[in-house]
Amino acid sequence: MTPLVLVPGLMCDADVWKPLYAHWPTDLACQVIDPGARDSLTSMAKRLLEQAPERFALAGFSMGGRVALEVMRLEPKRVERLALLDTGHLPLPAGSAGAQEIAKRHALLQLARERGVRAMAAQWVQGMVKPSRLPDADLIESILQMFERRTVDTLAAQLQALIRRPDASDVLRALRVPTLIACGRDDAWAPVSQHEAMQRLARHATLRVIEDAGHMVQMERPEQTAAVMLEWLTA
Repeated sequence: MTPLVLVPGLMCDADVWKPLYAHWPTDLACQVIDPGARDSLTSMAKRLLEQAPERFALAGFSMGGRVALEVMRLEPKRVERLALLDTGHLPLPAGSAGAQEIAKRHALLQLARERGVRAMAAQWVQGMVKPSRLPDADLIESILQMFERRTVDTLAAQLQALIRRPDASDVLRALRVPTLIACGRDDAWAPVSQHEAMQRLARHATLRVIEDAGHMVQMERPEQTAAVMLEWLTA
């Protein structure tokens, strides 16, 4: 089976993917490549290409999905399959909508600077899992601990990369590899409609909606997410 490269999202690390491993074949070679504290998606993509095998399947979650699209812009021939989970493709919107997004991201950064990354994560996570999962102490603590392992400098750099994100519509239109587009049914940050718009550009892509999950699909519904991805890997 083709080696699988996994890209975490904003302030996430390898642990965001770990819940899937128990549901995958033991011979599936997985490599998590961390985007790191870089302030552009292109720079993150170049870092990935330096560390990845010559040929590989690529799955990106949230910000990692945008990194994966930049990989496809830079060196598409190295990628045999592409999976985009709970992500997006459009640049920062113009006008007041863009200004509001920047203000919200800067507010999170300010909170992290004043009260620490855990306090920021505790606020951030409220909209990132399905509301009914918020009382799940084990799930929420695993997310908070993952964020705590990051620094404020990493948050600042990654937020800047997202604010400066390019339009990846042309990349989606050019895709010629087996492509999975997937998201949680209750993802409030990257809703189903956003993924439907992506599929309209990448018409051959498969769109899968994972039920009873918000943005953090791998951690909320690992068995279902793993099954969707294994179907994509083996199709």
